[in-house]
Order: sequence, then structure tokens, then C-alpha cells
Amino acid sequence: MQWIAQGFIFRRVTSPFHQLDPRVKLLVSVELFTLSLLVGSLPEVIIALSGIFAIASISNILRRMSRTLSYTLFFAIIIFVINILVGYPLMDAFVIAVRFVAIVGSTSVFFLTTPPDELELVMKWFRLPRDIVFAFVTAVRFVPVLMMDALQIMDAQKSRGLELQKGNIFSRFKRFIPILIPLIVDAVLRSGDLAEAMESRAYGAVKKPTSLHELEMGLLGKVVSISSIALIVPVSYLFLFGI
Repeated sequence: MQWIAQGFIFRRVTSPFHQLDPRVKLLVSVELFTLSLLVGSLPEVIIALSGIFAIASISNILRRMSRTLSYTLFFAIIIFVINILVGYPLMDAFVIAVRFVAIVGSTSVFFLTTPPDELELVMKWFRLPRDIVFAFVTAVRFVPVLMMDALQIMDAQKSRGLELQKGNIFSRFKRFIPILIPLIVDAVLRSGDLAEAMESRAYGAVKKPTSLHELEMGLLGKVVSISSIALIVPVSYLFLFGI
């Protein structure tokens, strides 16, 4: 479980893709996401996944992305089974399930290569309300932290004799109560510390606060943006109209 949780935490890596402007990385991720939505056959799924894994390989995040995608395999299997039960052909059900994996992979490309600070700059560049930006970036920062806290609480409770793997599904849910209560208490304490930090820094006192860093798209970012658009438009057209 801890191996999977590590895949949701940002790690700074030296790669050409990491050095791009976050707006360029967002553009590439949106293009891969769009491509994943348009796939309708097995060859198209293979093309979409190949593009995602190629970007992940260039970014040196292939191993960490595999952790994230391994978490989605359970849901992909559920999607496959449901589509089989409702009458979809075997190949169509498989394509739909793998499409879900590709969609998660396309979003992982952005979040595994972009730190929360750059994510905040991108959202501010879109002129989103400051409170929404702060709430979203805070969630991105704290969700992985809460996952690690949950794993630590699970290990602590297991060392005290709590067995999570035995019994039926209802008894297992009951055994998670000693994990959820400390986790909720810890989250409340963290939110209190965050509120005090915001107050001490006079959050909201200035209507239009300035930023220490500004977004600058270099020549490489412009080339990647133009090239990706020039590539994704005809491929999306082929996927959409099957020509």
C-alpha cells in the first residue's frame, strides 16, 4: 500500500519535460486526455498509451506512474466486468476499461511533473478566484500527506493486534474505525495549524497579492506547444472520424 501511495507524491526529477513551462505540461496532458477520450478501438488505445508512456519515459516518471496506474487496475476490472454484464462485446469492454487507465495516465503526466507551486501559478494565470486556487492547491498538497498518515496509523494499529485482512466485508469495515478516527483527528489538527498560518500571514488582506515567481515560456516550450498541437489535431481527427 505504501508503494502505491508514493506514486501520488510529487518528486522533483531532472528531465527535459520537468523543465518546461507548467502551461506547456498542462497542454500536453490535456491533449493526451482528449486522445484517451476519443479512442474506440484496440489500435487507438495502443497509440494513446504509447504516447502517455513515451512522455512518462522522457520525464523519468515511468516507475512512479506505474504505481498510480496499478491503483486504477481494480477500477478498470470493475468497469470491464460491468460492461460485459450489460451486454458489450468482449473487445469493446476491454477498450473501455483500458481507456479509463489511459485517462488516469494522461492526468498523472501533469501532476507527477508539476509541483504545487507551479500548479498555483497556472491557476492564477487562468484568472481563477484566489480562494478556489488556494483550496485546490492545498488539497493537492495534503491528500498525499493524509495517505501517508493513514498508512502510518494502519501500521501502528496492526502492531497493537488489529487485523484488517480477516473476516467478511462488514467486519473489515468495522475494523477500519480505529484507523479513521485518528486520521480525522489528525486532519482537523492540521486544518487548525493551517488556519493559524494563514492568519499569521494576513491571508486575504490584499485583494491582488503579487507572486515571487512569474511564468515564462521559453523557446523550447513554444516549440513543444506548436509541435504537440500540430500532432494531436490530425490524430484526434483520425480517431474521431475513423479515416
